[in-house]
Order: sequence, then structure tokens, then C-alpha cells
Amino acid sequence: MAQNIYDRPEFFAGYSQMARSVHGLDGAPEWPAIRALLPDLDGKRLVDLGCGFGWFARWAKARGARHVLGLDLSRNMIERARADTSDPDVDYVIADLDRLELPQASFDFAYSSLAFHYIEDFDRLVKTVHDALLPGAHFVFTIEHPIYVAPSHPGWSVDVDGRKTWPVNRYSVEGPRTTDWLAKGVLKQHRMLATTLNALIEAGFTIRRVEEWRPTADQVAQAPDLADELERPMMLIVAAQR
Repeated sequence: MAQNIYDRPEFFAGYSQMARSVHGLDGAPEWPAIRALLPDLDGKRLVDLGCGFGWFARWAKARGARHVLGLDLSRNMIERARADTSDPDVDYVIADLDRLELPQASFDFAYSSLAFHYIEDFDRLVKTVHDALLPGAHFVFTIEHPIYVAPSHPGWSVDVDGRKTWPVNRYSVEGPRTTDWLAKGVLKQHRMLATTLNALIEAGFTIRRVEEWRPTADQVAQAPDLADELERPMMLIVAAQR
């Protein structure tokens, strides 16, 4: 079973105060880049893997999705999503993505935001998603970039000229990484970029687009802290098709 970090009180309290938790999709700087990759959702049946507070599920339903199934390991997340959603065609279920089972050929689109770096058996999950999608269906997800996850001790170092460097070590040694983020002992799974993409290919997906997300100049001007994200990729966005 995956680590259920979001149900730890101190972690959930910190996460709930983040911009993306307070403002939803508009509080996530990567959202414009994701939105540009989404197919037409009108009349489609969707599954949202790691749905969190249900922001994407509600957004998709408001844009014509026929039905959205939101899955998340965290009871806190699911309870909040249910409380904030009144549409009967949006369902939320507690589910461990490492053990996920879905009905075959049941969805027109699969989506996930920043959940897969917690998954140990990514190959199994990708095959499960592939089998659950109808032929031609799309799959769009974001995941923490392997350069961001790889370091044994993540954090910036600053040289005498004030230039920041992000450490990258043990990149080719895949497996668990433990870090302190909002709480101590947060467990993530490091996979090389090639491993992530090849898992999709081997499951039968066609990769349509890969983006190592970075903020635009306008975003940095509006939120100067985002300039750090130009020093190394923090996030990977992948669009694939069954």
C-alpha cells in the first residue's frame, strides 16, 4: 500500500494552505500548459487518478464531461472533494493506485496531477489505465520530474556569485527517496525519464507530447519566486493516447 501522507494532520494542514489548494486549478502555474494538451471532454467518461480536492473533476464536468470518477488514497482528500461537489455525475472513491483495478474499456480519458511519483509499481498502474481506456482515448498526467526527485538530499546550493544549483545524484539508481516536505519522512519513488516513458510505450500507449514544464516570463513577472523553476525542471507533463 502506498504511503498515505495526506492523511497526516500536519501534512494535510500545510497542503491545504498551498495556492493550488486554495485557488484550485488557477493556483497551479502549470495549469495553462496542461489545459493546452487536453482533448475535447464533452460527453466523455473520465477517471482522475489522485483527484485530491476534486478541482479537475469539477472543471471537467462543467465543460461537458458525462461522468467523472475521482480516485484518491487520502480520506481527507475524498471527504473534502465530496463536500465541495454537488454534481451526481461526479463520484469520488478511496483507492490505492498501487493496487488499482478498473473496468476494462470504460473511460474516454484518464488524468492525473502530481500523484505518480508516490507510486511504486508504475508499470502495473500504466497497464491498468491502458486497459481501462477505450481505443483512441487520451491520457494526460503530471509527475514530479526525475531530476527533482532523484537527489538524496534535495535543496539548493548557492555559489559565491549567488547562482543556484540543484543537486542530482544517484540518478540511475531508481527506487524510494525520503524527503521532508510539509512533514518529515515523505516517501517518493524515483524513476528515470526513460523508465517513465518506456512504461507507457510498453503498455501500448503512443506518446503525443512531453513537456519539462517551466514558467513563462509573464508568470515569473507576476510571481518572482517562480524564477527558481527556470534553474531545473520540477515537473514533467506527458500526453499519451491508447
